[in-house]
Amino acid sequence: MAIFIVHVTIENKPGISDPEGETILNDLVLKGTTSTVTKIKSAKMLQFTIKEKDKKSAKIKVQNICDELRIYNPMVSKITIDVFDA
Repeated sequence: MAIFIVHVTIENKPGISDPEGETILNDLVLKGTTSTVTKIKSAKMLQFTIKEKDKKSAKIKVQNICDELRIYNPMVSKITIDVFDA
């Protein structure tokens, strides 16, 4: 068994409002810090350390954990899972 680091990024689906990202963008605009940033999206990232036989198994296991524990709401959020060698 190998050890893998698995990042799960949870973000809103397109069309779902993102008040946190909008607030950060508004602060940038009000402060006049930069005029080139036109959109900011916020996301949550979870990091798992897991022992599995390979990267594919690690990804499937973490996907199942996220689905079973309802770590995200599939109606409004999407997840991206990235697996790295530890």
